[in-house]
Amino acid sequence: MNQPTDAAPLILLVDDDALILGLLARALEAGGFRVLLASSGAQALALLASAALRPQLAVLDITMPGMSGLELAGQMSGIPYMFLSANSGGGVAEQAAAAGAVGFLLKPIDPAQLLPAVRAALARGAEIQNLRAEEQRLTQALRDGRETGMAVGMLMERYRIDRHAALRLLRQHARSHQRKLNDVAVELIDAAEILNALTPPR
Repeated sequence: MNQPTDAAPLILLVDDDALILGLLARALEAGGFRVLLASSGAQALALLASAALRPQLAVLDITMPGMSGLELAGQMSGIPYMFLSANSGGGVAEQAAAAGAVGFLLKPIDPAQLLPAVRAALARGAEIQNLRAEEQRLTQALRDGRETGMAVGMLMERYRIDRHAALRLLRQHARSHQRKLNDVAVELIDAAEILNALTPPR
């Protein structure tokens, strides 16, 4: 049996069946994972709000009284999740996939199938989070580029200089004041907007 370490992935288990919850917890701990247990969606949200640690994966029962696993998943910002269900009909697996789940297990769960499924879900969740982080970086880069371009255009118009000279001027100012180029560009744009909004007295 592998003893979970502080560096081991933390898995949030949510199921209203105490027997299944205990079975899954023992299997995951034996596989070297740390576990956080909740018997309802409300309890899971309370744990997430109060816990200092953030789970790398949530394993959620779809059908629970009060708050379903699907509803709970919609309130867990940024935590990858997989679903458990005793029902294989009615398009449950398709519904889980449409909700953004990184895995799906059908009850009764074979502990021998649980660990590979959880490892695969962790890998898929990490991949999705990396893609989201890269998308955010690209979005920020585009925003920064647009704002810097606007500031360069304003300097070109004001001083009647070409693009290279305007960009060099902006960079020199940012460097001399030990500030980020885009921060200076945003400040310049904001100042121009304020000037444009001012109406001289009649």
